[in-house]
Amino acid sequence: MDKIRIRGGNALRGSIAVGGAKNAALPLMTAALLTDETLTLTNVPDLADIKTLMRLLDQHGVAQHLNGAGSCAGRQLDLTAERIASTTAPYDLVRKMRASVLVLGPLVARCGEARVSLPGGCAIGARPVDLHIKGLQAMGAEIDIDGGYIVARAPKGLVGAEVVFPKVSVGATENLLMAATLARGETVLVNAAREPEVSDLAHCLVAMGADISGIGTDRLRIRGKDRLHGARHMVVADRIETGTYAMAAAITGGDVTLLNTRLELIQAAATVLAQAGVEFTEVEGGVRVSRTGRDLIGVDAMTEPFPGFPTDLQAQMMALMCTARGAAMITETIFENRFMHAPELARMGARITVHGASALVRGVERLTGAPVMATDLRASVSLVLAGLAAAGETTVSRVYHLDRGYERLEEKLAACGADIERVRESD
Repeated sequence: MDKIRIRGGNALRGSIAVGGAKNAALPLMTAALLTDETLTLTNVPDLADIKTLMRLLDQHGVAQHLNGAGSCAGRQLDLTAERIASTTAPYDLVRKMRASVLVLGPLVARCGEARVSLPGGCAIGARPVDLHIKGLQAMGAEIDIDGGYIVARAPKGLVGAEVVFPKVSVGATENLLMAATLARGETVLVNAAREPEVSDLAHCLVAMGADISGIGTDRLRIRGKDRLHGARHMVVADRIETGTYAMAAAITGGDVTLLNTRLELIQAAATVLAQAGVEFTEVEGGVRVSRTGRDLIGVDAMTEPFPGFPTDLQAQMMALMCTARGAAMITETIFENRFMHAPELARMGARITVHGASALVRGVERLTGAPVMATDLRASVSLVLAGLAAAGETTVSRVYHLDRGYERLEEKLAACGADIERVRESD
């Protein structure tokens, strides 16, 4: 098993190419189930979660062709679901990644049935699928939970309905958005998620022939079609990768240009970071990130649905605030049990007090390298950021979490001057 070894203290300088968003690519891949023609996706990241979903789509009968495998840019994935071979998404695959539940809506919409295992993924709270189920039931599906599987039937097809989400859910919005494209009549999704990844999916569905209005708002209106056709679509830049590398530049006192991305994707985070002393400058092809002064300043951050501060940048923000002057309050409102990185950061000398959904972070002059263990995807990269700023050597174990969401992270950081390498656990 791999681990990452970091010797901290080097300021990052140079440029980093930001890849396509994993959280956009995954629902886009499942959209291929909605048509018997080819859906071509470009800017697809090379990540473990992408490979997991490719295996799941393969058992559904989706023909796949990947160009550019192993390269940092230009990966193209052709997906053709001419015939659905199976409407069952088995536990062995779904348990590895929550996004696998996104096959539910497309399968029910196109085939009139689906049997999808209850999902797994990062251990950061229950993240139930009840909103997915209730939405499909409102659209006429009959759903049972049987032996750990969601069993959905709509033999006469789905019908349009108004679905009001009691809370914002990205996954439920995406699942019902896809299902509604093939439903009879009009569907309205109220209090829909507004994340860029949701809009990216909607734009792709429109390119496939779907009739969707309200894209980018919390009210999506979908007029169902008898069928969708193939299309070509470029995956949006990864805003979480953008924010993560911006904080890597900040925590090391560096100066890094992030390529192939846009500041608007991380506007809420950039606003908070600017208050902490991080400067963002839009340049041709990307965003330049640097510190405005010698020290970072402690600032508060509260996670919220888009366009608020992203929950997927909360762990990285906590690591950054560990090195800031003064104190910061980090509040998590999206997921419970998402401060598991705090004890690991404390091993490196961080001063963090967790109370319920908030964590008080008192900055220290310098973190100290230590052996630490990743507990989930975003927690793992927060420990890497801390290691970049720490005195001495840090080793991060369980980096398979990291590989689910960050493509060639150690290579990108090393190219900007970080002393970082991937080693075997036994080394």
